[in-house]
Amino acid sequence: MIDRIIQKQLQKKLKDNKAIIILGPRQVGKTTLLNKLFTSSDTLWLNGDDSDTRTLLEKPNATKLKSIIGKNKYLIIDEAQRIQNIGVCIKIVTDQLKNVKVIATGSSALELANKINEPLTGRKWEFFLYPLSFQEMVNHHGLLNEKRLLENRMLYGYYPDVINNPNEAKSIIKSLADSYLYKDVLIWENIKKPEKLERLIQALAFQIGSEVSYNELGQTCGLDKETVEKYIQILEKAFIIFRLNSFSRNLRNELKKSRKIYFFDNGIRNAVINQFSPLASRNDIGALWENFIISERFKHTHYQQIYCNRYFWRTTAQQEIDYIEEKDGALLAWEFKWNSKKKTNFTKTFTNLYHPLETDTISPENMEDFVLKI
Repeated sequence: MIDRIIQKQLQKKLKDNKAIIILGPRQVGKTTLLNKLFTSSDTLWLNGDDSDTRTLLEKPNATKLKSIIGKNKYLIIDEAQRIQNIGVCIKIVTDQLKNVKVIATGSSALELANKINEPLTGRKWEFFLYPLSFQEMVNHHGLLNEKRLLENRMLYGYYPDVINNPNEAKSIIKSLADSYLYKDVLIWENIKKPEKLERLIQALAFQIGSEVSYNELGQTCGLDKETVEKYIQILEKAFIIFRLNSFSRNLRNELKKSRKIYFFDNGIRNAVINQFSPLASRNDIGALWENFIISERFKHTHYQQIYCNRYFWRTTAQQEIDYIEEKDGALLAWEFKWNSKKKTNFTKTFTNLYHPLETDTISPENMEDFVLKI
């Protein structure tokens, strides 16, 4: 059993009356985590994927919910986004059944947030669970062991089933990509042109580490700019991708409205384009490293509750910084190099103008300074 970082944070929130909402893609271990936390017999488990559960909770009221929950102290609702009026249901339990703690999981932030935000204002704690992180694996079997597995992680990612079954990594990650990309995103959002969404995801996978243009993506995929933007927002809410916007304050030639897009998991990215060849034979190793290290930093800052704004920086003259964090008004800037022997000279245009508190180049040799540092 690999311990998850949010486990202790969750345990601290079990004593009050607020509901706990755990968001994250399917198969990242939400149910496994709850099984570890709730081993007693006073827990009722319900699953929104079951049609009878959806029917049972469709028109909730206090009397009905009390009879369903009985003497249980904990009510766990998996895949809660599938249940109509789930926010109202949790609100009734939280407000009227004072001795019952609700824990709900959902694999789509978009769906679940739409159903719970208004009814549960001030009544919930919200957590996110991502695929396993570099930090969690270091905690599990040590830094040296995890760094030895770096190539495997960059190819197949950090989904628990992939980690636990390394000999079947390729087939598992391909199945996961097909399952949650197309089941959750297409069905929940009622997307009429799945083949065009698939082309969009593939186009994004080929462009990690590069600026993306919604117009160009639309032309590639046969979609208009507005639809591309809508689909990208959906993919973000489904925990498949995330955006970095460009940083700009002063220079006229800074890119003002540009963005880069990364995948939360390298394995999903590689599965989308069906590319699992060894790192030594790849021409996208720089982009693959950039995606891996930024996604790991994203998980790290989130789990450690490091609040920051994230950017990249580039000018029309092609001066650039791969990644910037802005914390309490201070800037920290990093470049990413797969080859640690390649020297990086930070552009003086940026350093002289913005005076970053820290600049560094991150390679596999010193990656722990970036993804384990608090």
